[in-house]
Amino acid sequence: MSIIKANPALADMLAANVATLTAYECMTEADIRARIDQGSLTLLGNPRHANVRATLIGQPARVKVNANIGTSPLTSDLSGETDKLQIAENAGADAVMDLSTAGDLDGIRQRMLAASPLPLGTVPIYAVAQQCTESGRDPAGFEPSELLAEVAKQAEQGVDFMTLHCGLTRRGAELAQDGSRQLGIVSRGGAILARWMRRTRQENPLLTHYDELLEICRKHNVVISLGDGLRPGAGVDAGDPAQWEEVLTLGVLARRAWAAGVQVMIEGPGHVPLHLVQAQIQGIKRATFGAPLYVLGPLVTDTAAGRDHIAGAIGGALAAQYGADFLCYLTPAEHLCLPDAKDVHEGVLASRLAAQAGETALGRPWAVARENAMSEARMKLDWKGMADAALDPCLVRQRSQGTEHGKECGMCGKFCAIRMAEPEK
Repeated sequence: MSIIKANPALADMLAANVATLTAYECMTEADIRARIDQGSLTLLGNPRHANVRATLIGQPARVKVNANIGTSPLTSDLSGETDKLQIAENAGADAVMDLSTAGDLDGIRQRMLAASPLPLGTVPIYAVAQQCTESGRDPAGFEPSELLAEVAKQAEQGVDFMTLHCGLTRRGAELAQDGSRQLGIVSRGGAILARWMRRTRQENPLLTHYDELLEICRKHNVVISLGDGLRPGAGVDAGDPAQWEEVLTLGVLARRAWAAGVQVMIEGPGHVPLHLVQAQIQGIKRATFGAPLYVLGPLVTDTAAGRDHIAGAIGGALAAQYGADFLCYLTPAEHLCLPDAKDVHEGVLASRLAAQAGETALGRPWAVARENAMSEARMKLDWKGMADAALDPCLVRQRSQGTEHGKECGMCGKFCAIRMAEPEK
């Protein structure tokens, strides 16, 4: 069955934005439609999100970048998070995820939806865990009906994509906690669900109630980002049985979603040593039948605390080259604290750099054209052209301030190689 025909909200969103999408992605309408129906391309855009910027994720569309923001129990500032949202958008993010766990979560979410056209993602189990703690229960003390109700509410509010850890099974959770892993479960949502299963001795409610989730998401064209609750949190754990147990389940769930007219993405690693990135990305893509792959990094070293955005950009560039479609940024604050405004800016730019490098390696025409534009501008000592071709034009203008067109840069001065190679007049 056609995913588009089975999902009226998706069909309407595509029809309303097809001209913009075909121009931006350098694809024909027929190709976009065919790939959405195959499941290799996903269109983010909940009609309830007013003025949402419909965004394609997947092959062969442009590699996109996501920025995570949101409050924590230690820092809860609504205006600050709204500022970060604008900073992420200005820096070139294609989507944003609200990972808030403290404060008025409904108010934060609705303000973000109103403040930006960027597709907004969430992790509904965070709100359910907050409700549990506020009522004196354990964070994993919820009923399945509460989790389903939260998903439905957020879909009605206009959330465009949701991380739902539907593939985290009891067996997978046990494998991740049997002592064979160096770092156990590092996903917050995954840990909550593993705790719920351990306490209730029941299977993951997101799995047992999967058909109900599909119906909610189909109604509003909410894309399910099938969460990687068992992603490796240390390089040494990459590719272990727990991770692949979940990945294989996600492949089965992706096919069930497509059959129900629901779009999905697959979330991937995680911490992955440099030499394993190719195998991880290609293996996950194959096991999940070419579904769009949304990766966190991957971080190619565990030792970059304070500079994890660099470790993530290295892994992200390789991931993009080998088939990843959506890069979730990391910031200098990763593993340490909540990112500030500067961290958000640096994280987005690092992931955009990774996307540019990966797409250049793939020979994508827009990426190659940007590389050529920069080289041509440098040959002409065209400072405006260099800024225009740069991923961060504001920084280029700031650092080259005082350098006039046709003059040497501040590093080389009269020893400028380009100037010295020019024919003498």
